[in-house]
Amino acid sequence: MQQFAVYINPNLDTEPIFKLLAELNDRFGLRFYGTKAQRDILPAKMPCCDHDHGKMPWIECVLVFGGDGTILRAKTIAILTRAPILGINLGWLGFLSETTFKELESFIPYLIHEKHKLISRILLNCKLKREGKVIFEGLALNDAVIYKAETPRMINIRTYSEGRFVFSARCDGAIACTPTGSTAYNLSAGGPLLTPEMRAIVVSHLNPHLLSIRPMVFPSTNKICLKVTGLHEPAWLQLDGENVHQMLVGDEVIVTEADVKVDFVKLSDRTFYRTLRNKLHLGK
Repeated sequence: MQQFAVYINPNLDTEPIFKLLAELNDRFGLRFYGTKAQRDILPAKMPCCDHDHGKMPWIECVLVFGGDGTILRAKTIAILTRAPILGINLGWLGFLSETTFKELESFIPYLIHEKHKLISRILLNCKLKREGKVIFEGLALNDAVIYKAETPRMINIRTYSEGRFVFSARCDGAIACTPTGSTAYNLSAGGPLLTPEMRAIVVSHLNPHLLSIRPMVFPSTNKICLKVTGLHEPAWLQLDGENVHQMLVGDEVIVTEADVKVDFVKLSDRTFYRTLRNKLHLGK
């Protein structure tokens, strides 16, 4: 690897980051590219990899400086360049990050000489349908969430799998997540943990009225439909923690496994289970 895209949490102090990148350029001859969306925080001479016109540079890896939220935002550039993500944790939990700022320089030779592994993670393709028509479509690395928004009342969501009715729930909302997202909002809602390499979709409801409503795991080959049938005020559809579209009564969110995946760089021998023990204190 010699050519890298760079995506940074804009709230960070970027001076140490760009100083390190300059040192890596001088020492190893690496090339770094920013993105147009972050032009205002980039050094003046740093080129961008996502041009409006002309040929894009060949990107071999996306370096993401920040926490898990920054990695979720960076998935777009990873999909665009088809390059794997290497997360450098400068946030809080950093569950998706592979390394730290202090460790990065020592890992660069592993990247240059291809001494690393790649872990593929599925994405969800999410379609919002209203009166039979798709009015919004997007991809999620973590989850798609229907949330009741500002209404104090519960909403009603009917769940379908492959066109078959599963159950109806009065609740504050519902989460459809990937195995990657199983350690995020889904976990806080009482959903199960899934290992990253699995191909499955978890549906968990937020604060359901009945204790009999439990999280369910579906094969990723299934088409999951979450239909809002009871709603007093507009709800929100959120993808990876961002509000993307308002929802009305009768709207449906169709969730399927996307045709594309996102790869993550694996440099160390730390297992998923070790990360659970260290960062989520599993079993302690």
